[in-house]
Amino acid sequence: ANLPYAVQYNGGQRFSPRGYLTDYFTEQAVSAINANRNRPFFLYLSYNAPHTPLQAARADYEALSDVEDHTERVYGAMILALDRGVGRVMQALRENGLDENTLVIFTSDNGGAWYLGLPNLNRPYRGWKATFFEGCIRTPFFARWPARLPAGARMSGPATHIDIFATAAAAANAPVSHQLDGVNLLPYLSGETQGTPHETLYWRSGPYRVVRAGDWKLQVSETPNRVWLFNLRDDPTEQRDLSAQEPERVAALRAMIEAQNAQMPAPLWPALLEGPVR
Repeated sequence: ANLPYAVQYNGGQRFSPRGYLTDYFTEQAVSAINANRNRPFFLYLSYNAPHTPLQAARADYEALSDVEDHTERVYGAMILALDRGVGRVMQALRENGLDENTLVIFTSDNGGAWYLGLPNLNRPYRGWKATFFEGCIRTPFFARWPARLPAGARMSGPATHIDIFATAAAAANAPVSHQLDGVNLLPYLSGETQGTPHETLYWRSGPYRVVRAGDWKLQVSETPNRVWLFNLRDDPTEQRDLSAQEPERVAALRAMIEAQNAQMPAPLWPALLEGPVR
């Protein structure tokens, strides 16, 4: 509760919402849908669950009595509340006649953290939150828009959170006056465009920098001082580091990282926390 980004309402003082926070956010989202049902709207619903601190409503905890491990049971109860909340939001769209013509995107910011005490949380993928291994950056990304998108379609290749802005702007026919790193995913999701929206993706956190070019992914770190090279097509769980066998590829991908980083402005604020790559 004492972190600098504790929950606030409209930039005001930190507050204690009535009831369980996941349910509170759901109530607010449903109210927003009801209030704006007669005009276009954009709703960004960022649940805290299942972020730390791991805290669940007693009824949800008791509903999972078959889960023996206490921590896993609390975590599961938080997911139960999240799932129920998403269901209530979707129900609100249906009740307001908005279900068919609303684009809904469901995703997560990162995989689970090592300090939760759940060693299998990100299996089969390697790594934790605050790294750029697949266990952190490979998350669910679902899109639903019955009026425009076919049900059950799958898109090849990675999509990213930076694509949400371009996709939402395209869905709203909103003009975009500047160049975007993100890609409008609607043609890919509808099947109008084949292939992958991104051939190259970059990540960086201080001196920890990563590029994915096609199926190849290079991570460069200072703490520890090393590199990892993986072929995600053959090794999606990143078990075989090929950096020693592929020095030329490492050099080429490192050059791509340096070239991209040289185009980036300096961060406007320092990282809240930078730790060694686990």
